[in-house]
Amino acid sequence: MKISTIVRRILALAMVAVICSGFSIVWKGYNIYQDAVEAVSLEEKAASIQAKENYTEYEELPKVYVEAVVSVEDKRFFRHMGMDPIAIGRAVLHDLQAGAYVEGGSTITQQLAKNLYFSQEKQLTRKVAEVFVALDLERSFSKEEIFELYVNSIYFGDGYYDVCSASIGYFGKEPIDMTEYESTLLAGIPNAPSRYAPTKNPELAAKRQMQVLRRMKACGYFSEEEAETVEETVEAQLLLLH
Repeated sequence: MKISTIVRRILALAMVAVICSGFSIVWKGYNIYQDAVEAVSLEEKAASIQAKENYTEYEELPKVYVEAVVSVEDKRFFRHMGMDPIAIGRAVLHDLQAGAYVEGGSTITQQLAKNLYFSQEKQLTRKVAEVFVALDLERSFSKEEIFELYVNSIYFGDGYYDVCSASIGYFGKEPIDMTEYESTLLAGIPNAPSRYAPTKNPELAAKRQMQVLRRMKACGYFSEEEAETVEETVEAQLLLLH
């Protein structure tokens, strides 16, 4: 038998193995999703968040805060159907380059799905289950409802588990009254609350806020001049700390 024929057969077998493995992961992920939503329905999960005393509706959020969160977390949020193939492709490339699972490509909807049902453990089967829940969320709720469920269920550091508690705790005001400076600062914290909470690490919080501002410029939400105005406030606040 020719070497080229042997190589082709080996490649064919490897491809079949990959396909079978992929189907197995999807099937296991689907079963995890089914078990989760059968134990507690999506409507019940959402209702438990909406029943919070400090629940903040979408209309009660500053436009700049919404834009800041979307810019830094999921720039195609208002256009995709729960998952972002472009972000997933980029994440897979980065994972392959790193030789480990370092980036997940999660949308805001997927992050909400994870917060509602799953742990932070990085497993492919859990990721698949998360996607199925995200698709359910997109079918059951509007984008605005998904966004408000998200910001009412994420951690902002310092014991604040919703946007209202964080806004009052950090700035002494309701979310709707947040300034551009406060909105962009708050938008960056949930990425790593223990690192970016301004009461813990003001310098790191400011660096993260600068990242948010750069993303807003890249996404077209802020002009260069608008971003510079907020950047000057960030720099002035940092000077007060020294």
